[in-house]
Amino acid sequence: MAVAPQWPEIVAFGPGTRTAAKLEVIGFKAHNLARMAGAGLPVPPGFVLGTSFCRRFFEAGGRLPDDMRPLLASQVQRLERDSGLAFGSSRKPLLVSVRSGAAVSMPGMMETLLNVGLTESSLRGLLRMTGNPRLVWDSYRRLVQSFAEVVHRCPRAPFETALATELQAAGVSRPQELDYRSLETLARRYLAVFESLSGHEFPQDPMDQLESAVRAVFESWNAEKAKVYRRMNRIDENTGTAVTIQRMVFGNAGGTSGSGVAFTRDPATGEDQLYMDFMFNAQGEDVVSGRRAFGEPVALEDALPDAFRALHDARHVLEAEFRDAQEIEFTVENGKLYFLQTRSAKRTPWAALRIAVEQANQGLIDRRTALAHLSAYDLAAIQEVRLEAVDGARLLCRAEPASIGVASGAIALDAQAASRFAGAGRDVILVREETSTDDIAGIATAGGILTALGGRTSHAVVVARQLAKVCIVGCRELVIDFPARRCAIAGEWFNEGDVICLDGRSGQVFAGEPLRVVERPTAYLAEVEKWRREAAPAAKM
Repeated sequence: MAVAPQWPEIVAFGPGTRTAAKLEVIGFKAHNLARMAGAGLPVPPGFVLGTSFCRRFFEAGGRLPDDMRPLLASQVQRLERDSGLAFGSSRKPLLVSVRSGAAVSMPGMMETLLNVGLTESSLRGLLRMTGNPRLVWDSYRRLVQSFAEVVHRCPRAPFETALATELQAAGVSRPQELDYRSLETLARRYLAVFESLSGHEFPQDPMDQLESAVRAVFESWNAEKAKVYRRMNRIDENTGTAVTIQRMVFGNAGGTSGSGVAFTRDPATGEDQLYMDFMFNAQGEDVVSGRRAFGEPVALEDALPDAFRALHDARHVLEAEFRDAQEIEFTVENGKLYFLQTRSAKRTPWAALRIAVEQANQGLIDRRTALAHLSAYDLAAIQEVRLEAVDGARLLCRAEPASIGVASGAIALDAQAASRFAGAGRDVILVREETSTDDIAGIATAGGILTALGGRTSHAVVVARQLAKVCIVGCRELVIDFPARRCAIAGEWFNEGDVICLDGRSGQVFAGEPLRVVERPTAYLAEVEKWRREAAPAAKM
């Protein structure tokens, strides 16, 4: 990993590099990207602005340093030399992603912008370079919307309305099904919406885009959801976030491309197998945001066996490198796999116990490390609630399970209702259209979450699973009538406050409260207790 000599807090990474920079200086995202690259995994090159820039940004009252533009330009020039592309070029444009990355992982709590550098001029270059008009217009409309939401804090609803109108006009149900003509129309509509909402024309200078994106990522450190998450996890308010700027790879390049999130082990049960959500012809935000419906499942293993094999092999490389189960964000561009992030997998307490024991027994970690991995958990409280009988309850539907356990409670349609019911001593099920980290307060209050959209690996579900919440997602039979404070599940209407039950293993949703039974992981607990007894005499010596 190279360090820019004139700015020691700026660190570059790329294929085959290793890092000597400290995690607290460059943030976990860039630190882990460099470790992946050093382990021989395919990581797009980039550079990181260290956490000190964020601290100085707030000390200066929310101003970027005067030398930020030349600083960014010098690093972009290095990416241009390495890639043979040019930022803003009308022939062979370089596009970048701009991502947050604090020293402690905060999934989905801060902002990301993709496709930065795409302008009316460079989109012609991207078309010339790729021959893919659908990729060009899809990437442009995504940049315009994210720039409005993240940089100018515009509401999302007008963009979603424009998208719904175009889907209806084209007679399709998902953005991935729109052709390039529809996407060009949509991009033009988005530009008009952008100007109307922000009061500005969309910026056509790529360096203006990049500077604004960096500023917005710094500002997202103080977003309300980020503050709530830091309070919940006792993270220092003053550390700040790094900003990682990385060459774009495109999961929305067609049928042999896509984006996904994978866990090296099942984060709900701890089972030693790949656990993955993958969306073809999509960018990463489609998967992690929780906003989008997944289409009919098509196995990556069947459609792109080489990419799947590379991912499966990398699973073992990552666990050997990081000595823990990992959560990976990845993109496949035209059949080639790229890694965009890895972090220690957030998991249920049940999964944490099983993973620690099995990794120790496999020789991947020693017993002392395994016990350290379990130090934050109350082992005596680890249990799984399962359904014993459904007497007195009605099965409504089945959706995508994203956890284990059973939860029942009053339907709450937002965080405020969840807090109100919990304050009255009631158990709560948060029922939402989509999984979003904006709902972090409601997720923390509820015992379970049911959503109409999203997948098992969206950021909000990852956080909920870590909090041992029961999650069922992608429930196509859920319809929410928010103004009337009610929802329909499989055609049956329920008012806010009515009781439903979620089975986190099967994905079943019930009206009423089935009978439940508690199971304890006795074999794994006995193994850990044996380690502790064996370690006790050594500690006394």
